[in-house]
Amino acid sequence: MRVKKFEAATMPEVMKKVRSELGADAVILNSKVKKSGGFLGLFKKDITEVIAAIDPSDEHPSTFGTARAVEEKEGQAPTVNPNHEIMEELKHLRSLIQNRKEVYPENLEIAYEFLLNQEVSEDVAGKTIERLIEKGGSFDDLSEIENLLRLELYESMKQKRFGKPAFDKKFIHLVGPTGVGKTTTLAKLAAEAALNHQLDVGFITTDTYRIAAIDQLKTYAKILDIPLEVAYSMEDYKRAKERFQDFDLVLVDTAGRNFRNPSFIRELHKMIDFDEESDNFLVLGLTSKFTDMSDIFEQFKDIPIHQLILTKADETARKGNAVNMVLTHDVGVAYLTDGQNVPDDIQTASAMGLASEVMEGFSNERSS
Repeated sequence: MRVKKFEAATMPEVMKKVRSELGADAVILNSKVKKSGGFLGLFKKDITEVIAAIDPSDEHPSTFGTARAVEEKEGQAPTVNPNHEIMEELKHLRSLIQNRKEVYPENLEIAYEFLLNQEVSEDVAGKTIERLIEKGGSFDDLSEIENLLRLELYESMKQKRFGKPAFDKKFIHLVGPTGVGKTTTLAKLAAEAALNHQLDVGFITTDTYRIAAIDQLKTYAKILDIPLEVAYSMEDYKRAKERFQDFDLVLVDTAGRNFRNPSFIRELHKMIDFDEESDNFLVLGLTSKFTDMSDIFEQFKDIPIHQLILTKADETARKGNAVNMVLTHDVGVAYLTDGQNVPDDIQTASAMGLASEVMEGFSNERSS
């Protein structure tokens, strides 16, 4: 086993030295930032120190194999490596950390764990921390790290389509699983369009599987003085579109079903015309697991999903799943909803707002 200490001004520079001398399979045993140099105790600089190790069998497998073969050929007993147990321990460590070849500086390790606690995925959290390391810095101050990570998350998401500044398409379709609040969200959008933008709005519902859903939308339609059409078939849907041809905006509610079954997606296609005149929003609850949200998104890949609407933001303090969806599936977020009140509990989403929600309280929590 080879163990060696490396030093450089920044972590990226140290890692270049490690990879250059020991290779990509090296294991980082320890890392720290220390003060070095200076004159009479003054003008000291931050130096990043890393202790790395490599298992010789990983470094030169063919060479060691040849030496063993020569020993056996000459009738000698194979040499027993006295560091066998240590090397086995290193292999075990490497299997545990998997793709994380680097151990982050202490404060960045704290930040990484914080992101995981916010339910940011390991992949997204790791890439975010590594981009920060590549840019360099001492990373001594937690408040500064919070600001840097907020900006890093924003930079990674800012090119996606966030918010919905105007109702520029005539039809809005809300699709998604049952129980995520599609009907209530539809009423909030209708109130926003009618009250704040003075648009003529119409409702269409294709959710004929639940009587309660129709009754709920009828109640909202009556309160907001918005006409409602119930569509049981594609023909009904087309007739409803014709009735609302002179309206500014038509909001369409769809049935919440078990969309793990592809047949339900095909039913949606038979019922609704997802054409270029429409904005199609996938509604997901932030209290759901990221894997479930991803599965649902993949089921809807044959429908052009333009943006997400994320509901139940008031029911969880962790917004990492939203970041995961944006960066993993390359999709923006139009709105976040945080309650049942119509029309109040809905906010236009933004990349900076989402990044801020994820990082909120990081430095305060760690300093308390």
